[in-house]
Amino acid sequence: MDSVQLKALFDSQAANYDTQWVRMKAMNEALYFLLESVFAELPADARVLCVGVATGTELINLAQKHPNWHFTALEPSGAMLDVCRRRVEEAGLTARCTFHEGYLSTLPVLQKHDAATCFLVSQFILDRVERAKFFAEIANQLKAGGILASSDLSSSNSAASYEALLKVWQYVMSNADVKPEMLKRMREAYAKDVAVLPAAEVAAIIQAGGFVAPVPFFQAGLIHAWFSKRQK
Repeated sequence: MDSVQLKALFDSQAANYDTQWVRMKAMNEALYFLLESVFAELPADARVLCVGVATGTELINLAQKHPNWHFTALEPSGAMLDVCRRRVEEAGLTARCTFHEGYLSTLPVLQKHDAATCFLVSQFILDRVERAKFFAEIANQLKAGGILASSDLSSSNSAASYEALLKVWQYVMSNADVKPEMLKRMREAYAKDVAVLPAAEVAAIIQAGGFVAPVPFFQAGLIHAWFSKRQK
C-alpha cells in the first residue's frame, strides 16, 4: 500500500475513527500515563510535535495537562486533521496548536521542538532505509537532546509465539467491535502492508535516524513503545 492509498484509507475512516476504537481507550490511557513520566523533564513552555496526529487524542491529552505547552499537529489525511482541528477547538486549545496537512518532508523547520510523539505511524513504511530517513526527519524537527516517544506494532513473525500473540491480538480487536471482515483484512495487511518487525530491529531503525539507543517503556499485545533522545 503506497502513501496515496494509505491516505485514502485514513480519509475514509476519519468520521468514525474514534467511535471504532473507543474500546481500546484503556490501552491508550495506559500509554499516556507512562508518557507523562517520559516527558516529565520537559520545560513548562515546551513545544511538542505530534507526527501522524490522526484525530488528536494524544495531543489533547497532553495539552489539557500542560497549559503552557504548544503543539504542532502533523497529519497527511485531511479528513483526519479536520476531526482533530474540531476536537481541539471544542476543547478550547486552538490557540496553542498549529496544524499542518502533509508529511515531515513538507513541514517547515520554523522552530525546533522539545519533544515529539509518533504513535503507530512508522510501521507503514516497509523499506527500512526509508523508515530510518523518516525518523531522521523527526530528529531534524527536534532540539538537540529532544525526546521522541514512538510506538509501532512489533513482533518476530518467525517466532512460534507470533501466531499465538496474533490470535490474542485479533481477540482484542474483536472485543473492540472490529468486524470479522476487517480482522481478515488486518491479518493480510500485517503480512504485506505493515512492517511488523522484532522490537530490537525497530529500535535499531530509530537509532539509525539520529537518536540514542531507544528505551522500551510500554507494551500491550503487539504494540511496543520506546523513548529516545535526539543525538546532540
